[in-house]
Amino acid sequence: MQEERQSAEEFLKLIRRSKRGKFKVYIGMSAGVGKTYRMLQEAHGLMKSGVKVKVGFVETHQREETEALIEGLIVIPRKQFFYKGKQVEDMDLDAILAIRPEVVIVDELAHSNIAGSKNDKRWQDVMDILDAGISVISAVNIQHIESLNAEVKEITGIDIQERIPDQVLAQADEIVNIDLTVSDLMERLIQGKIYKNDKIAAALKNFFTTSNILQLRELALKEVASHVEKKVETEISSSIHARPTRFLACISSNEKTAKAVIRKSARLANYFHSRWYVLYVQTAKESPNKISLSKQRHLINNLKLATELGAEIIKVENNSVAQAILQQVEERKITTICIGKPRLHLYQIILATNVFNQLLKKLSSSAVDVMIMS
Repeated sequence: MQEERQSAEEFLKLIRRSKRGKFKVYIGMSAGVGKTYRMLQEAHGLMKSGVKVKVGFVETHQREETEALIEGLIVIPRKQFFYKGKQVEDMDLDAILAIRPEVVIVDELAHSNIAGSKNDKRWQDVMDILDAGISVISAVNIQHIESLNAEVKEITGIDIQERIPDQVLAQADEIVNIDLTVSDLMERLIQGKIYKNDKIAAALKNFFTTSNILQLRELALKEVASHVEKKVETEISSSIHARPTRFLACISSNEKTAKAVIRKSARLANYFHSRWYVLYVQTAKESPNKISLSKQRHLINNLKLATELGAEIIKVENNSVAQAILQQVEERKITTICIGKPRLHLYQIILATNVFNQLLKKLSSSAVDVMIMS
């Protein structure tokens, strides 16, 4: 009886999920990259295709090129509130749910609603709209994601108060990164396309520094790449071609070979926008009391280099190098192993044959590639 009830509940979840609206989020490294502009462009495209799309809430910040795109779109009037002795306005959730457009544009996903609203946060409004079967196109800046709060504060020195739970983005059917180079963004700022002239100098001095924007841009790119990878893992059949690319760079205490493997693996991972790991297997022969201090120092420096290049470091103790590699391949779902070209004498090659034979024998029945780097 218990199994039947659980089965019925799972089926009900599937039904509700199928009736839920689709959720698309435009994400950016900062204000002014063009998220709202792109949303409105998409609204016009949808309308031309016969889709019933309406603007639930858009904040143009009085940017002329953005305001021009409002023309021709149907805007749902904002709700009026009397708050702290004055008249204010905000998105009208009830009106959106009553009108029931096919798609609604909802800007400023991390916005805090006015006291007295049904929900405290706009992202909660969006969840209600999606549950009603209405699709939503929204936008948010990378600094408003909850799990990145500490990192953003370290980068910018600002503790962002309006944040959205990571789970909100996890529910998105599609996340699109609106990317600009630092120079293009700075040019937009100087031209007055982001803030009014009296705020430009302060913005350039505080938030809009080259260092800040570069780091926030990297966070945005990583967030979108991570979302795409998770969607592939959860929604696409785990066939060989559908698996996300992941590199495992295997290094030893040999300074030059390890450094070459790390750098080449970093370039490959960067090209494929994929996760990558650096594995060092410490055998009994390479325990700290058996290798020289200079080798230990070179190893530490190489692991530091790998971290700086974006790798996740894995250090394990195992007398079977092949077994340690295979264990990480399975646990991390590795698609490509990167190893250095052996620089061995004949008798060493003979002694090492078993390691490579073990490794290749196990990998021959899997979809893992092995790259030997010179």
